[in-house]
Amino acid sequence: MMPSRDVVVVEAWAGGSHRAWLEGWRRHSRHRITPLTLPGRAWRWRMRGGAVTLAEALADHVARHGRPDLVVATDMVDVAALAGLARRALGPTPVVTLLHENQLTYPVAGRADPEPEFAWVTWRNLVAADRVWVNSAHQRHELLAALPAFLAAVPDHDHLGMLAGVAERLEVLHLGVELADVPEAARRRSADGGRPLVLVNQRWDADKDPAAALRAVARCVERGLDVEVAVTGETDSAHRAAVTEALARLGDRVVVRGHLDRGDYVEVLGRADVVVSAARHEYFGIAVVEAVAAGAVPVLPAGLAHDEIIPARHHGWVLYGPGELTARLAATLADLARVRTALADLAGEVRRRFGWPTRVVDHDARVDAVVEAVGCGARAGPGGHEGGGGDAAMSAEVR
Repeated sequence: MMPSRDVVVVEAWAGGSHRAWLEGWRRHSRHRITPLTLPGRAWRWRMRGGAVTLAEALADHVARHGRPDLVVATDMVDVAALAGLARRALGPTPVVTLLHENQLTYPVAGRADPEPEFAWVTWRNLVAADRVWVNSAHQRHELLAALPAFLAAVPDHDHLGMLAGVAERLEVLHLGVELADVPEAARRRSADGGRPLVLVNQRWDADKDPAAALRAVARCVERGLDVEVAVTGETDSAHRAAVTEALARLGDRVVVRGHLDRGDYVEVLGRADVVVSAARHEYFGIAVVEAVAAGAVPVLPAGLAHDEIIPARHHGWVLYGPGELTARLAATLADLARVRTALADLAGEVRRRFGWPTRVVDHDARVDAVVEAVGCGARAGPGGHEGGGGDAAMSAEVR
């Protein structure tokens, strides 16, 4: 029988895709997953002060339930601070960092360069953790490519000698996506002569740039293509005005607009013919995985994590290069039946590869690997560690 281990997941920003991943892993895992979280807001304050609050919660958890076998802290936690503040409680318990994003290569609106304070948190996390799990090979590549110049731009003691060790501990772990309630590919209205429904389902932020996707849809309409549009995603951002302006060009073709509850969102997924993204930045893309698993034909930018989500044999049908969005979307809409036939196996493959029944096996095995390797004295971070035991506990959100 496979062991069931006690894992505490420390999340400083429990919102959006971060919360979805955490809840999904907890629901499906054979391990006992205990979340210690802070609400998903004020991300800068989370990175500055969240570790202090969460270290206190972690020490309290250990006092009540014993040491866990593993702590997994996500990227908005200052892991070096967390581990230092909780050192007496944690003892030799290994600590993993999971990178949904990183602050070295994540685009910040209005800035050409990363905010140094938070980029250094990312670097300290990479050094302090026993393992680093990163959600795509794309993010791993970007991060390792950016680190040498970042580390070299210091007065002295540049840490460049640590890069090789960090790279060895940086493992790709594709995330799981909750697809149990997402309908499998079904016959769309467009197959019976109805208007195809184009879905834009990413959050309304500049790095996802839904306004650019909507402008491309509007240009397709101006070329004579007859469509309806559904625009979902979190809407509380500075990019809202740009999205609203783009929506105005589409008028009554917009049949769904704004953030939806899960039931309504899943219903829209089941009706969407095409999902389009104009993202400038994507390290995984849960929203795209959901739509593709439901049978929507994807139109996605190349050079991001989409290259890993979409099998290579389908790249020519799905991915577009710089300046090609409108042309690719128009070509897809103009010959939708043919494109859908060419991608007939895509929905099922994405569902199998990224649904939790598959991904949880890898997640849980990574836990075993860290606990066993570190418990045997292997160097997986600063110092040698041994795994500890612990009792299961309820989750806690620190408010």
